[in-house]
Amino acid sequence: MKLHKEGFTIIIWTCVILTVLQLGNFYLYDSIRQGWLFWLLSVGFIVVAILVIQFFRVPIRKPIFEDHDVLCPADGKVVVIEEVEETEYFHDKRIQISIFMSPLNVHANFHPVSGTVKYVKYHPGKYLVAWHPKSSTENERSTIVTEHVSGKEVLFRQIAGAVARRIVYYPEEGDQVTSGSEFGFIKFGSRIDVFLPTDAEVKVKIGDKVKGIKTLLATI
Repeated sequence: MKLHKEGFTIIIWTCVILTVLQLGNFYLYDSIRQGWLFWLLSVGFIVVAILVIQFFRVPIRKPIFEDHDVLCPADGKVVVIEEVEETEYFHDKRIQISIFMSPLNVHANFHPVSGTVKYVKYHPGKYLVAWHPKSSTENERSTIVTEHVSGKEVLFRQIAGAVARRIVYYPEEGDQVTSGSEFGFIKFGSRIDVFLPTDAEVKVKIGDKVKGIKTLLATI
């Protein structure tokens, strides 16, 4: 287990602010001598620190996959599996699999397939709740398309939620990427959509709890 680099600044500032608040808590206790309030606030500050630190945790996982496997790009819960019209890149029918990440999930994101990055685009947008049907097209989001060695392309999209206000992604067009390697991070609750060819064999079902790198999403 390690802490993600995207969290270092937030963790440091959180600890500084909580330390200042705790110093104020000591001063308050000296003034009013309310032991229950002192301990309530102290425990609250500790809980906040733990929640922020755990949000940026990244477990050490070794990807195990076959050539045609599509690995799960994030921890969370499968909330959508359906055939849809993908309108940004493919402009045709695709199988969409959506994974909702709660604030308690690991929020590092991983490449679902190995291959060549063909398309990368960032879209500013709204902050609807991540499970809202329009969040996929109206929220802040990034879209990445990777061409597999078979010639098939997989599109995956980071979507910011009502709490998430910043998405981070690292690939650039032309990069060669490996399945299971990290491609980005979403800060606080969010969602990942994966668009697969219609002949893909889906290996998960709605309601499944999935783990990035560890869960087999589909084969193409």
